[in-house]
Amino acid sequence: MNDFNQKPNGNRFVHWLKNSITARMFVVGMLTLILMIPLFMVQDLIRERAARQQEVVGEISDKWGEELTVFGPVLKIPYRSFREKQIINANKDTSVESVAEIHYLYVFPEELKIDSKVDPQLKKRGIYQTAVYTSHTILSGNFQLPEVSEEDIPQEHILWEKARVIFETSNLKGVNDQLQIKFNGKDYEFTSRYQQSGKSPANRQLHLMESPVLAETKLTSEKALEFRMELSVNGSNEIAFVPVGKTTEAHIQSNWKTSSFTGNFLPYNEDKLSEEGFAAKWKILDINRPFPQEFNKTLPDLTEYAFGVNFMVPVDEYQKSERATKYGFLVIGLTFLLFFLIQTLSKIPIHPFQYLMIGLGLVMFYTLLISISEHSSFLKAYLIAGISVILMISLYSKSILQTWKFPIFIGISLLALYSFIYVIIQLESYALLVGSIGLFCILAGVMYVSRKIDWNNY
Repeated sequence: MNDFNQKPNGNRFVHWLKNSITARMFVVGMLTLILMIPLFMVQDLIRERAARQQEVVGEISDKWGEELTVFGPVLKIPYRSFREKQIINANKDTSVESVAEIHYLYVFPEELKIDSKVDPQLKKRGIYQTAVYTSHTILSGNFQLPEVSEEDIPQEHILWEKARVIFETSNLKGVNDQLQIKFNGKDYEFTSRYQQSGKSPANRQLHLMESPVLAETKLTSEKALEFRMELSVNGSNEIAFVPVGKTTEAHIQSNWKTSSFTGNFLPYNEDKLSEEGFAAKWKILDINRPFPQEFNKTLPDLTEYAFGVNFMVPVDEYQKSERATKYGFLVIGLTFLLFFLIQTLSKIPIHPFQYLMIGLGLVMFYTLLISISEHSSFLKAYLIAGISVILMISLYSKSILQTWKFPIFIGISLLALYSFIYVIIQLESYALLVGSIGLFCILAGVMYVSRKIDWNNY
């Protein structure tokens, strides 16, 4: 008797499950959430491929020459200072003696002129590429010795005959010729000096180069001490200079067309960009930067104040693909909503498995997009992936709905949706505005179509 009473109740539940709009909405919603799992896996794949690209670019840069940052030249002047040291002998008698210590005064140039010509090229490995370059740079200017009385250093304690010129760069491997400086008419070669490895605030590790003692040069504050040095360096991605001169003037030119200017200072000439490349000019005064012309005892890392040029390679398929996947939930949700409305209004049954197949087809769009864009432009990849998925889902819809009317409408809707998302991806400043207007129109359309559904009967 109990089995007889329970069977009609079971039939009513099955009937409700098959025909209830509420149950159908719940199932479609659950399928949408389930499809987020493969969508997240695609996002991880994109990040993995982007990381692989950066790894290959790093390997190319490491072999050719890394980013070049130039800090210097700087005049390094030693001096003696004395401190009192307390000494206790065996009889526990206390005495005080004066102990001499060597410290250094670091002096920046009065004028620094930078003239750099950069010849970039593309280096490829497999499907990845990056910009490398050979730079020819001339650094010239002069030093004006400071008034040591301002530093509270007695004149007789300064070891003028042991002064040196130091120079720091982030890229020793790419240096093509022996580094030397013509200082006050005399030539001095730089040699490398080991120092504790570490990253600067700008994430650049600098290597110290030091000249021999300037024994042949008479240092005097009465006249400017002229210098000139040339650099020929293989580098990659970026070239930058620290404005150590009281007046720093720089001129960097190249035939690279997709460059950007980096750092704390921008070029002042309005005609810096042209169809042939760029010719940028800077003029930086000591008042423009937050550090003085001399440092006593320690020389801080000032690369965070560097300026320069980044030689960009327009490879943004990973960034655009990742942005496209962020709209994956919207694409799947709106597509399922479209099939849900067709099913509800036309009374044509659509099985949850068929919803799942359609959703997986939508996820496959992003896999096709990233794989094709690695070998072609993002636009071509987007067109191929979009057309393929739209045709596949439209033909599959024909087998489900048994008519061409709805599949054609679905194909046109998907075409409009993918076009709308592509426009949003390309936009930057107006992406939010266009996206909000588009979603408003979609919501209005859904409200208009769903007004014919009798929600009270389910």
